Amino acid sequence: MAFPCALPSRIQGLLLAVVALGLSPVQAGVMGAAPAQPMPEAISTTRKAATAVLEKSGTSSCLTGKLTNALLSLSSSCEAQADRSPLCVLADQAVVTTGWSMEFMERTSRELLNLSDTPVAATTP
Repeated sequence: MAFPCALPSRIQGLLLAVVALGLSPVQAGVMGAAPAQPMPEAISTTRKAATAVLEKSGTSSCLTGKLTNALLSLSSSCEAQADRSPLCVLADQAVVTTGWSMEFMERTSRELLNLSDTPVAATTP
């Protein structure tokens, strides 16, 4: 899956609404934050975005967009499957964090890669 380098205005608006309204990621998913994908696909997309962040393959804003989109999609997929695994909890926490620094994105990416290294069947309670 190719990632756009600019954060789409729909996603930017949604992130602002989530933060301004104090919505949980679950509520944001209900609002149409991102369509739920099958978990293997959502995890794969998230791993690609995390790898791009760690490899610094793009501008900071491009990498922020990639990781944001991947985490929103993963969060929606987790919600659709009622998955409360550590990977899903991390995605939920990260999408509502404001002011992402490169250090935050790198730390989150390393943790995402570590947690997603577990087979999908083992991540669902």
